[in-house]
Amino acid sequence: MKELMLGNKAFARGLYEAGCSIVSSYPGTPSTEVTEEAAKYDEIYAEWAPNEKVAMEVALGASIAGARSFCGMKHVGLNVAADPLYTASYTGVNGGMVIAVADDPGMHSSQNEQDSRHHAIASKILMLEPSDSKECKEFTKSAFELSERFDTPVIIRLSTRVAHSQSAVELCERQTKDMKPYEKNPAKFVMMPGNAIRRHPVIEQRMKEIAEYSESCPFNTIEDNGAKIGVITSGICYEYTKEAMGDSVNILKLGIVNPMPTELIKSFAEKCEKVYVIEELDDVIETHCKKIGVDVIGKELFGWCGEISQNMVAEKLLSVMPQFDTFDETVPVRPPVMCAGCPHRGLFYCLKKLGLTVSGDIGCYTLGATAPLQAMDSTICMGASVSALHGFNKALGEKAEKKSVAVIGDSTFMHSGMTGLVNIAYNSTNSTVIILDNSITGMTGHQQNPTTGKNLKGDPAYAVDLEALCHSLGIESVRVVDPYHMAETEKVIKEELEKAEPSVIISRRPCALLKYVKHNPPLKVDESKCVGCKQCLKVGCPAISIHNGKCVIDHTQCVGCGICEEMCKLGAISE
Repeated sequence: MKELMLGNKAFARGLYEAGCSIVSSYPGTPSTEVTEEAAKYDEIYAEWAPNEKVAMEVALGASIAGARSFCGMKHVGLNVAADPLYTASYTGVNGGMVIAVADDPGMHSSQNEQDSRHHAIASKILMLEPSDSKECKEFTKSAFELSERFDTPVIIRLSTRVAHSQSAVELCERQTKDMKPYEKNPAKFVMMPGNAIRRHPVIEQRMKEIAEYSESCPFNTIEDNGAKIGVITSGICYEYTKEAMGDSVNILKLGIVNPMPTELIKSFAEKCEKVYVIEELDDVIETHCKKIGVDVIGKELFGWCGEISQNMVAEKLLSVMPQFDTFDETVPVRPPVMCAGCPHRGLFYCLKKLGLTVSGDIGCYTLGATAPLQAMDSTICMGASVSALHGFNKALGEKAEKKSVAVIGDSTFMHSGMTGLVNIAYNSTNSTVIILDNSITGMTGHQQNPTTGKNLKGDPAYAVDLEALCHSLGIESVRVVDPYHMAETEKVIKEELEKAEPSVIISRRPCALLKYVKHNPPLKVDESKCVGCKQCLKVGCPAISIHNGKCVIDHTQCVGCGICEEMCKLGAISE
């Protein structure tokens, strides 16, 4: 039986069919659905870990125990998990261990554009790269076999387009895999210097053997169409090449992107007059080709930034400019905005009104940086807002402490904000950290986290008490506000900034999109009182607009949060 599947869903199907039994991940677009889909199989234990480092350590521990295990993340998540990743290369595995990393060329939902192949090269770990949903499933199943054959974790590199595109996938039965017996082996798994130094030669030999395997493995394939032009490519770029060029070029499709073959590439290139390398982001394949003496054309045509497309391939290789149908009129720009009723809106309005410097973090609340709120001064990476605020205040002193705050979501705080707060308490700055507790992991689509009281499957779980946690980390002053009540929120922020001690404010109100949230009736405008002052527009709610000089509220969007009502000093907005 075949089914049309997203790449991520097909990947999860591969986990199921391969007999994987332990899954631990942290949600991150475009990788999230792999773990959500895996959790639907009763035979697989699946969890959301507090962060990617923890997830990878859980997966490695399960592998050492003898189970087939998996952890998934987006590209910046692999940075967080790099510490256990590089050591897992040295320890190797017992049960097969597979890691999914989803890169995001084009930065559709990310703060940078990085190429995860560099992590595979630096950590000396086998990496596969599928090009469609069918390969997502098949490569995942094969990755477990390769992991156990070569005693290594295996990374599978996805991209946004592969993860979120659909193609037909054949469904197979689940393999019955007995757990490998666990045997105590400190020389292999205890990475103290004396043991690790003896493991390094093992890793080098392993990479040599995998490179030899890559010369004739089923993942690296040649399509010989008798053409003079050759293309070496991998992943989604293979699909772009096929759509643009068809059978007019010879293609070497690399399914193993680390380590890459040498003789296979040389023999392919020898039959072509000119060879192009088409790859997204960095020149990894191109550099390898040139290193082994194969002259190729790559980044000088395709560049290092953003996504490649079918049209780009056609333009660069065929000099055919793509033709598009165009609209006669200009289509209005629709920038991303916070949802109507978003609990973060009132808080960010207060921060802007107070003229504070705001150290921001990663989440849907990063939209607080956009117009009209524009209430965020920096965003670096998960958890950085807290640590960066401490550094900012240490550099500028008491004056800055009274005019600066950090904002961080509840899930992000659990991910990597806690250690920054410990640093504030331990190394003493009078820094004010605002935790935006919307009762869910919002940005990636409403995943549970350790503060919500539910696990990945929605079952009851221990809920971390944020107030008690902050107290235990050394913060005595912890206050809770409702961001729908802006006057009170502003008052508390002022009070905490004046204190000669570190403090935490918890801005608590569930995400407006949560199904269990009961909203108030939509608000309405009394046109006789509205003077068109546009004060209500300053909060940037998408449900509010101006028509014929008067405020208008879209009842299909309004959730009756009351923020615009508080903004209107003329009483023109009411239930």
